[in-house]
Amino acid sequence: MTDIALLIAENLASTAPDRRSDADRFDFQLDILQRGFSPHGLSLDACRWTEPAIDWSAFGAVLVNCAWDYQDDHEKFLRKLDEISELGVPIFNSPEMVRWNIRKTYLRELEKLGVPVIPTLWPEGPTAPDIRDAMAAFGTDDVILKRQVGAGARSQVRFNKDNIPDAGRVLDRPGMIQPFIPSIATEGEYSFLFVDNEFSHALVKRAADGDYRIQASYGGRSHTIEPSPEDLRQASAVLEAIDESPLYARVDMVRGLDGSLMLMELEVIEPDLYVRDSPHIGDRLGRALAKRLA
Repeated sequence: MTDIALLIAENLASTAPDRRSDADRFDFQLDILQRGFSPHGLSLDACRWTEPAIDWSAFGAVLVNCAWDYQDDHEKFLRKLDEISELGVPIFNSPEMVRWNIRKTYLRELEKLGVPVIPTLWPEGPTAPDIRDAMAAFGTDDVILKRQVGAGARSQVRFNKDNIPDAGRVLDRPGMIQPFIPSIATEGEYSFLFVDNEFSHALVKRAADGDYRIQASYGGRSHTIEPSPEDLRQASAVLEAIDESPLYARVDMVRGLDGSLMLMELEVIEPDLYVRDSPHIGDRLGRALAKRLA
């Protein structure tokens, strides 16, 4: 058996005194992946990426997939990946791809390549005037402020004319401002899961009543769907636009006013794989990883 290290957040460890309230999602995903990897001669060990005493050279490869806290210190996280890579240990997805994907400015690059994305402004130090400027630029009084490096809707704020401060900073780090897309509240957000660029499964995520955030931590719910051929084509086109083929990827999209999908995020670092919706992804991922290591 080849031992594979699965990078995890510090508060996902079973011994963590402050274990995350949603750690059961990780436990289920770890079980599905371990069972899926085993027939392909791979074992999977959960390792905190912040743990200093781990001998990374003992592993045949490293999976980044469950480092759900990387955004707390993303520069330290990138240094850790470089440190592991220098030992000659393969990392999936690659440090180069992670570095490209870690800041959401990658959306600008994909837009230049023809991928439809949500219109976005990119203030490095977002202020109240930036919010007003975005409303004017997008022709709407309803915008969303997000972190350029972030996950799980953390620090995300929805602004309208009534809740904009008179002046001052509205975020303590580089941000991105987008118009609120109405279909998020009515239709939901679509996620398409891929392994080695092959489609695995898709789901729609919907927010709880009175909210717009689709994450489970805010009461959001999801269920599997059979995507239309056109929707799947649009999701696949996102991966076709980039040079490197990720081992795993989740393409998050939302429907625009013209009926076509727009990219919200391309997740190739630590996406939730929604294994409850499709347990076979463990076997798919194990087979694909074994093939890459052969």
